Amino acid sequence: MKPLIFAFAGLYGLSVSAATLDVSLLDSQGQPLGNAVLTLRGDAPAAASTDAVVDQRDKQFLPRVLAVRTGTTVSFPNSDNIRHHVYSFSPAKRFELRLYQGTPSEPVVFDKPGLVVLGCNIHDWMLGYVYVTDDPWFGVSDENGRIRLELPAGTYQATLWHPQVADMLPVAAGSLQVPEQGLSQRYPLELVGDAAQALPTQPAPSAFGEAIRKAASDVQP
Repeated sequence: MKPLIFAFAGLYGLSVSAATLDVSLLDSQGQPLGNAVLTLRGDAPAAASTDAVVDQRDKQFLPRVLAVRTGTTVSFPNSDNIRHHVYSFSPAKRFELRLYQGTPSEPVVFDKPGLVVLGCNIHDWMLGYVYVTDDPWFGVSDENGRIRLELPAGTYQATLWHPQVADMLPVAAGSLQVPEQGLSQRYPLELVGDAAQALPTQPAPSAFGEAIRKAASDVQP
């Protein structure tokens, strides 16, 4: 019976009608747009969700934008030699990982779709995003604005998101027909302000944050 089971499963995998979708994300000036999320909804089944990781290096979240499917478990290791205090007040997932180094014993399960904004109670400029989606196909653009997805040929409804879109709400991008020979697609995305503002790399002044950092310095190595 095992050969029959595997043959049947193959009908629903990528091996039967797999196609390559190459997407370029651009800002309103036609420049490559990194850290943009593309999600696709269609009739074809997708592979099971896998665990994900958001690291902390040089006092930054890496990746700064992570897209995951609803129900994904995410670990938050701290690769810095100081402690971080990761939290989110977002309705899609409220959680807190108190001052720690290394990897917390318990990962976080993102069990509701929506946007989760990450912060560090010690370092105010640390800002990250977890985009949780029910859509089975998704990706985040690299620094060149590119996403490559391997998926079954078919018709999909596309949605776009970036930290600097208006009101931080997903943008419907219409229908997309992916043939078996593959497809290259370009999407412009209108942003509010400078895209770099959503991903700060320098400390922002904050008396409250400074007070917390001073208090926490007693427990940091």
